[in-house]
Amino acid sequence: MKFYISATGIKKVTISNPGGGNGKGGGGCAAARRFSGRTLLLLLLVLAIVLPFVFVWFAFLVLESASGCDSPLDCMGLRLFSGGDTSLKISEELTRALVEETGQDGNGIGKKGSLESFDELVKEMTLKRRDIKAFASVTKKLLLRMERKVQSAKHHELVYWHLASHGIPKSLHCLSLRLTEEYSVNAMARARLPPPESVSRLTDPSFHHVVILTDNVLAASVVISSTVQNAVDPDKFVFHIVTDKKTYTPMHAWFAINSASSPVVEVKGLHQYDWPQEVNVRVKEMLEIHRMIWRRHYQNLKDSDYSFVEGTHEQSLQALNPSCLALLNHLRIYIPMLFPELNKIVLLDDDVVVQRDLSSLWETDLNGNVVGAVFDSWCGNNCCPGRKNKDYFNFSHPLISSNLRQDDCAWLSGMNVFDLKAWRQTNITEAYSSWLRLSVSSGLQLWQPGALPPTLLAFKGLTQSLDPSWHVAGLGSRSFKSPEEILKSAAVLHFSGPAKPWLEISNPVVRSLWYRYVNSSNILVRKCKIMN
Repeated sequence: MKFYISATGIKKVTISNPGGGNGKGGGGCAAARRFSGRTLLLLLLVLAIVLPFVFVWFAFLVLESASGCDSPLDCMGLRLFSGGDTSLKISEELTRALVEETGQDGNGIGKKGSLESFDELVKEMTLKRRDIKAFASVTKKLLLRMERKVQSAKHHELVYWHLASHGIPKSLHCLSLRLTEEYSVNAMARARLPPPESVSRLTDPSFHHVVILTDNVLAASVVISSTVQNAVDPDKFVFHIVTDKKTYTPMHAWFAINSASSPVVEVKGLHQYDWPQEVNVRVKEMLEIHRMIWRRHYQNLKDSDYSFVEGTHEQSLQALNPSCLALLNHLRIYIPMLFPELNKIVLLDDDVVVQRDLSSLWETDLNGNVVGAVFDSWCGNNCCPGRKNKDYFNFSHPLISSNLRQDDCAWLSGMNVFDLKAWRQTNITEAYSSWLRLSVSSGLQLWQPGALPPTLLAFKGLTQSLDPSWHVAGLGSRSFKSPEEILKSAAVLHFSGPAKPWLEISNPVVRSLWYRYVNSSNILVRKCKIMN
């Protein structure tokens, strides 16, 4: 074979074969050369297609090695030779780093310059190219800080929710003011209650006497309206409302104006009672002790920065409600003196709504006991979440542990039958005062604020259990959950808890059960926009 190269430049290469080019062998060699050229071209095309993908794959391995491998070669070695996945190794290293970080004290939380958001975390890790241990440390501190913020927000939300329950809506203020004005300008609003022809019913034992101690006009109207609308014989009911001096005028005006739709209603203010001086002294002493217990509880919560109000301790905040110091709430222990001529009554709180005829309560045999009350809830025997004795009392004190069992259910107040004749034959009221004095001598540590704990002690052994369907309570709490059929079948629904039905924080679902008994046709109710 000979090569001829042009001297003027590499423009032409001639390959000649001295053996001739016309034989069969020469034709075969030409075909082989043509086949090799096409193969080379095909190979170049394949490489042009594959090489970009190989480059991208290699670049991905290099980037991944920054966090998952010690070096790019190490990462490629894992992929090429072991055929495994680096995610397992990353997971192990991350777990090890988190465990090591957990063993440290984490004092970096809250320091100046610490990360405050996920975006800052990404920026930090991107710019400084930290290793996985540093990533675990920074991430954990960020998550712990966020968790504390969430817990703090929930904590403050609970406190603010309880504070909102202490207020009185503007619409209720409006109603009281307009009724007071009506009392001064409208003779009908000052009419005698009850009318002279019905006065004899006030002490007649053949009638069903219902007692309500309240300073809320709208709430009292709903209690009476719901009781009357669901009664088989409404004319058998006589209602006795006891209120304070400031509420007496609007309360009287409301029931005087709306007397046509109401049965016999008596409205009496505390200023109209003429009690002996001895009773006045005992009432003042009772209120002062309750204020002392309340102040001590408040100071304990304040010193702890309200740090134990979550979960089952929500009643700790509820005990700070101003109603715990209201005179009307504490006067229940003096009901036999308020109504000396009555023998059997049903006491209803102002935050209840009646859904069934209550007449059979006056026929209930209390078996010689003084009070009839619901102990168990709809969920079964000895089922009373949030209101066992241990939720009200300090069982670390021997005075309490020797008199009560902490897992027993406390009976529900708010809808109770009282045999006043049997009450007068006992020393319940004196026992109540004795327990208050014992609380003072014990450092005010026996129970939570409120009238119920000493009442439970004073009535110990004198309570008759009623069927749970008579009284379903807790509709004013945040955690209330009850089947719809239980709510429909209950005789009395009790909005016990901070979220009263006339407040915006109440549950809209159960609130509607109360609002359907509001007299929406009344002109004052419309003017004060109560239904809004």
